[in-house]
Amino acid sequence: MFHKILVAVNNSDVTQQIFDQALSLAKATNAELIIMYVLSPFDERYPTPPGMGTDGIYSPFTTDDVNYYLGKWESLKHEGIELLTLLTNQAIAQGVNAEYTQEFGDPGRMICEVGRKAQADLIIIGRRGLSGIKEFFLGSVSNYVLHHAHCSVLTVQGALDDSTPTPKAMLAESA
Repeated sequence: MFHKILVAVNNSDVTQQIFDQALSLAKATNAELIIMYVLSPFDERYPTPPGMGTDGIYSPFTTDDVNYYLGKWESLKHEGIELLTLLTNQAIAQGVNAEYTQEFGDPGRMICEVGRKAQADLIIIGRRGLSGIKEFFLGSVSNYVLHHAHCSVLTVQGALDDSTPTPKAMLAESA
């Protein structure tokens, strides 16, 4: 049925739920997992570039500003790799062949591009449930992927309970 499954994760509260769905399906179909994390300059967690204020107005910047910005990016890249490594190790421990990739760019486009290049049979992504004006302004990665992917897409709606660990809690447990 499926040979390669691309699962896109991030630092949301539904990451483990998305990954568990992907792992379960990979085990059931004897598929390979490709676990993907996208660093996006459009995410509110990422730092504002030096010289660009949060109001969008240019302001002079210092070497300290640049060093802070670069340090913040390095921290975010490292955090992504830690999460990817943790999830990849979980898959391998369950007997699933898995690899990971961390990309930079617009999440929807990058997920579709990596899926196409990897010849994935299925893409699994989470869904925040945005609609109306919020979806218009914040965008919807899942909506983009559903309309542009070359293969089937499974979206996992995040209905959480208190026992579902967050990515930060998962990383803390593994340390």
